Order: sequence, then structure tokens, then C-alpha cells
Amino acid sequence: MSSEILWSPQSDNAEKSALSKFSNQLGFNNTSFQELHAWSIKNKEEFWRAVWDFTKIVGDPGSISFVPNKIAPMTGAKFFPEAKLNLAENLLQGEDDFIAVIETDEQGKRQEFSRGQLKKKVAKIANGLKEIGIKPGDRVATILPNRIEALVSLLASASIGAIWTSCSPDFGTKGIIDRIGQTNPKALFTTSNYRYNNKEHDFANRISEIADSLKELESIIIVDDKNIEKSVINYNYVLFNEFGSNCEIDFISLPFSHPSYILYTSGTTGAPKAIVHSIGGTILQHFKEHKLHNDLRPNDKIMWYTNIAWMMYHWVVSSLGCGTTLVIYDGVPIIKKENNFDGSLLWKVADKEKLTHMGISPKYISTLEDIKEKPIEKYNLQSLRWLLAAGSPVAPSQFDWIYKNIKNDIGFASISGGSELLSCFMLGSPLHPVRRGELTVKGLGMAVEIFDSNDKSLVNKPGDLVCTEPFPSMPITFWGKDGDERYKKTYFSEREEIWTHGDLAEIKSHGSGIIYGRTDNTLNPGGVRIGTAEIYNICETLKEIDDCLVFGNKVNNDEEIILCIKSNKPYSLDEIFCKSLRKLIRENTSPRHVPNKIYEVNDIPYTMNGKRVEGAARWVIEGKKVPNLSSLSNAECLEEYAILNSKKSF
Repeated sequence: MSSEILWSPQSDNAEKSALSKFSNQLGFNNTSFQELHAWSIKNKEEFWRAVWDFTKIVGDPGSISFVPNKIAPMTGAKFFPEAKLNLAENLLQGEDDFIAVIETDEQGKRQEFSRGQLKKKVAKIANGLKEIGIKPGDRVATILPNRIEALVSLLASASIGAIWTSCSPDFGTKGIIDRIGQTNPKALFTTSNYRYNNKEHDFANRISEIADSLKELESIIIVDDKNIEKSVINYNYVLFNEFGSNCEIDFISLPFSHPSYILYTSGTTGAPKAIVHSIGGTILQHFKEHKLHNDLRPNDKIMWYTNIAWMMYHWVVSSLGCGTTLVIYDGVPIIKKENNFDGSLLWKVADKEKLTHMGISPKYISTLEDIKEKPIEKYNLQSLRWLLAAGSPVAPSQFDWIYKNIKNDIGFASISGGSELLSCFMLGSPLHPVRRGELTVKGLGMAVEIFDSNDKSLVNKPGDLVCTEPFPSMPITFWGKDGDERYKKTYFSEREEIWTHGDLAEIKSHGSGIIYGRTDNTLNPGGVRIGTAEIYNICETLKEIDDCLVFGNKVNNDEEIILCIKSNKPYSLDEIFCKSLRKLIRENTSPRHVPNKIYEVNDIPYTMNGKRVEGAARWVIEGKKVPNLSSLSNAECLEEYAILNSKKSF
């Protein structure tokens, strides 16, 4: 089946890419990616050792790259069992005078840090952690905005083998406790205040409540000292700038499987799961993805708009080890000024810093479209080679908008993976064209397939996204009691020793893919599985619709489709519009996709990381209590959904 090609790589750029060189080194030419991918799955030991060597991972790989397990082929397999390495050492490799980090924010303030300056900061904080007794395996928590201190806390923790876990201060107190409270950190980096959306927000009065919940907490390190005494008077604390002593950096060499990070699932249907990731799996996957798939080259500059709690932060931080400059941004991407929205903030950074790679979300793209921001007309984006997006499926119409309004000669990569693997199942490629509405290729070494309910592999048909072979960044476990059991139940209970990811997806015959949404939010009217993304893709093309939410509601033994619409001013819903919308959905999808009920609502529920929450809306309309409201950025809007049945529908 053919798909519309929006961009193709120029041959000289493709040949210069690391993926091209890697392919040629292994005996595959640029036109045989599928053969290379198949080889990477079949020959795990050779492939992952080739990745280690090609991406110049610092450490001792040992003599064994992969140990299979016949009884538990996925959960029992081992990668690099003899290897020793350090996460921070890999991210801080290179010349000291190179500008490693540029820090900027919504006010336009800017600082730059050479690798040597960054290493000195990391050495000092690592020294402080050792002085208070932090040892390999201890947890260090950070609740900070996306600034240099958060990055230093990560690298300092990693340098001594501590496990780093994080939250953003704009999370609610309960949301923070629900996450880092599971891990019993011994040290906490935090702040008394932070700036967000053009306002100063006090955090000092929340520190005590958070600290009270952390039963093994011994030390608090405060980035600043405003209004501190009243809030942490019962705790020993030290200011960040006074913590530790100047010294040379010392990296502790650790096993491949030693824990590096604890991340968390979104937690919209229960307590967030605390996922433990390994040092080796993190480095190996991230270097593979950045250097091979993302075409990240020495002296490039990369920025991903994220807070420090989302997996994209950990992912983009690994670019430090690729000879590139990491640009970190603190604040909102769009600020409301009087009655207008200013969508220039990130594009001013892209222009000023000459970014080569920039990461955003589909929600951000739709907002830019709504406020009629057209970066292509205002900014010099000549240096920008790659735009990337993650967090939810990118609609085909958003692909069109990008090439019309951002840049018409750019590589665009819609990528998909998750906190569970801290990497991607599908992502971009410098050797392949960008196809409208599709993710470009499967990740090398990732045995991604689409299965039906009988575990038959599908091509050009939707089904369950699965991974049938082990990969290095599989979680070590879930933190806490019965962690192994909970981990296996989450991803391997549906299919024994086959990772079932929970996405409804499709792989095209030419190798690209489409993500239709989460299977727990898959619609099932009349027993036919439908992805919510198919309806979103149509709604997002209409000027009358600002945002929308699609979910299923049980009726007798069947399911009806409910579509909630937040209208774009000055539009509002009426019978004529809803009739034409239903016709448009029917003509572009199928009669099964047509919503039974359409409601007008004031807002759409989202997680802290910008993902729509269909499940929460479905729960409240059924009269159930949403188990973890603290995971939502606007939980108050669910009050409207709880009474939808009493409202007029179209």
C-alpha cells in the first residue's frame, strides 16, 4: 500500500549519516534497512556489541554481549553480563572547553556551560552526596524545574551509582508523593519557588509535607533560600551552592544491570508504577537512537520541550554523550498576553541557538495551529534538520501543517515508545522518507510486530503492538513489594514472554507504522476495534474545534462512542455542524466510527505530560471514582463529565 511522501533525505546527507556508515560497516547498503533490522533481531550478540563499539560507549563490555534463556526468552535474557561502565562518565565524555549545555527560559534569560564547568559542578555535588553517606543503589530524588541544577543532580547521582528519580514542582503535592514516595529516597534536591507561565510560584510551603512522607529521607538540598525556615525547620538542609567541596570528578564503574533511573507511569487508572531502568540499557539504547536514528552529529544542538519528570528528559539528556550541545528550557512554550497568545518562545530559542534538532508534542502543534503561529514566516530555522514529536499520535493533518508552517525541507520523526522502555519501538531514520501520518521505521534491535487476538502477525491491519524478542532497556523491575511479579503481570500476562505494549497500531508493508491509541481506550462498538486517533485526526482538521475527547460508554452489552468537543471561539455546536461532522467521519473512516453522542464541553482532561485522558472521562460518566486525580493537570474539568448524561447531546 502506498503512502504520501512529504519529505525524502538528500542522498549526500543520507550518506553522511551515522546510520549509513553503521550499515555499510556491517555489510548492508543504504537500501537494505529491513535486512539490517532483521539481522539485528536474529544476531543480538553481534548487533548490540557493534552498537557499543560504533557509538563509542565508555566502559568495559566484557567478552559476552548476550545470554539467551530458553525458559524465559524475554524476561530471563541478559545483556553484557560482565560489562562495567558509568552513566555520567558516558554523558560527560569529550573536551572540557566544548559548550555542553545552554540554559534558557520563558523570560529569554540564557546561560551557557562548558563541559569542564559542568564537570566541576557535578564533582562538587557528587562529593556532597558522598559526604552525607549516599552509596550506590541509594535513591536521590529531585523536584526542580528544567534548569542546570536538576541536570547536575542527575549526573552527580549517576557518577556515584545512586538511583535518580524526579518530579516537576508543578505536579500537585499528592502526585509527587505518589511517585517519589514509593522509592524512599535518602536525599532530596528541591526549590523554594519556581517560575511558570509568567508567575512566581511558592514551593517552600509544600516541602515539609513532602518530606514527612519520605520515611528514609536524611538530607534536603535547596537550590535557593527564599522563605525556607518556616517550611523545613524540622529538617536538616543545605543550600545547593554550599553543598559539597570542590574536587576532581570520580566515576564509579558499575555493572550493566545496575539501576540508573526510576521513572513512573502516568497513573491515571491507579497509583503510578515505579519503573527501574539499568545503566547499560539506558546508554546503549539512547546512543543507538540518537546517533543512528536521530542523525545526531558532533556539534549539533538539540532541545526537547519537557519537564524533568517525563521520560523525554532522560532521553534527551543522553545526547550529552554524543558530542552535541544540550539546550534546556524552563517554563511554558506559549504565554497568554492580555487577550493574545505568544507562541514565539521556543522558536526564538531555535533561531538564536541554531538548533539542529527540536522535540515537541502533538498538543503543542495543535495549539500553534489554533493561535495561527507560523514559524516559517518569522524565524531563521535554516540550521534545523530534524523536528521530533512524542507523547501521543501525530495526526496526518499535523504532518501537513508542519511542512507548510515550520519548514518544508525538514526531517520529521513521530516517535513512539514509553517510560516502560525508556526508548522507542518506532522512530525516525535519516535514510527513509517521511510518510504522512506514519512513524518511519522500527528501531534497530526492536522486534516490533502487530498481533491479532490469536497472536498471528498482521501487516496493513490494526492490532496489538508487541515486541517478541528481548532488548537491553527492558525494565529491571518495578520498585517496591512484588516488583518482579507486577512488572511481568503488566507486560507479559496477555502473552507469555511476549511484551504487549498496550497500543493499537499498524505496520505498513513498506515498514512504517501508525499508532491509533492505547488499547485500554480502544473503542469497540459492535465488537469492532476502533482506534481513537482515527476520529481525532478528522476533528483536528476543523477550524470549529479547539480540542476534543473520544471514549466508549457501555450500553447494555454493546458500546457507544461519545465525542466531547471544546469549541473554538466564536463557534459553538449545533445540529447542522454535528450532522456534517458525523458525515465527514463516516466518509473518511467507517459507519462504526460515527459518534452516538456529541457533547460540547469547556475543557479536555490531560495528564501532566500533555496526554488526553479518555479513561478518566469514561470512569466518571459511569459514576466511578477516578483513582489518581493527582496525575491530571486539570482534574477539576471532570466535574462536567460526571453530569454529561444530564446534558443535551447532539
